[in-house]
Amino acid sequence: MSVTISATLVKELRERTSAGMMECKRALEQAAGDIELAIDNMRKSGQAKADKKSSRTAAEGLVAVQSSADNRTAVMVEINSETDFVSRDSNFIEFCKNVAAAALANKTSSADVLLHAPYQAGLTVEDARKALVLKIGENIVVRRVVVKQADKGVIGTYVHGGRIGVMVTVTTDDVELAKDLAMHVAANNPVMVRPEDCPADVLAKEKEIFAAQVQESGKPANIAEKILEGKVKKFLEESSLLGQPFVKDPDISVAQLLKEKQSDVVSFERYRVGDGIEKEVSNFVEEVMAQVRTGA
Repeated sequence: MSVTISATLVKELRERTSAGMMECKRALEQAAGDIELAIDNMRKSGQAKADKKSSRTAAEGLVAVQSSADNRTAVMVEINSETDFVSRDSNFIEFCKNVAAAALANKTSSADVLLHAPYQAGLTVEDARKALVLKIGENIVVRRVVVKQADKGVIGTYVHGGRIGVMVTVTTDDVELAKDLAMHVAANNPVMVRPEDCPADVLAKEKEIFAAQVQESGKPANIAEKILEGKVKKFLEESSLLGQPFVKDPDISVAQLLKEKQSDVVSFERYRVGDGIEKEVSNFVEEVMAQVRTGA
């Protein structure tokens, strides 16, 4: 005996699963109108489809940030998609915003923990991710998340084009200063806050390169040593936030700006979409020929 599936029931299932209308109708027909059974079946099939796509490289996507009302807590997440096209999709953008909100609510810097955090309507972030994979047909990865809390002062945030996100913690309550510095970090990509904060391995590598350059110049040893010292000093200044010319007023350094504002920088975090991910390079012609040869 067939069961009549009402438009209201289909609408309710769509709202609860974010799936397409025809998929919801089919699921309800297969479940004889039992919406809870339909949801269970859709989740099972969605899991299988999402798992199939999980091995595909996701190197595009968005960075999203969220701040508390007092600007003393902020989170930043990077969520990846396979293509830039999907990263501009309204469903993907909304998912990123909601995941950032979930990260702020749970104050977690672990992507694994975040996946199990509450999302919406009784779903976890992972439930919502799988539903989105099913809906758009691409692998979606919640790659990384960081939360910062200021013991004193505030945290400024800035996102450039959805692809670069920054959080900067300052020691005063000057929110505008913190935001300006976040914009500066997005533009100039410093390695560390102060020259003395340079990671030992980074400094050693640069010194090795500079030493080779100086040796090639054939300068006398005493002059070569001074040239090497100058190159290292310049690198540290250009690579440290405080040593860089301020992006909104290049006539002063960030250190001078902070002195004027009677403030200091505690730390910063900078995400750029896809950093460190090895992208797959495909040859479209070869892919098409391979399909022709196999009869796919």
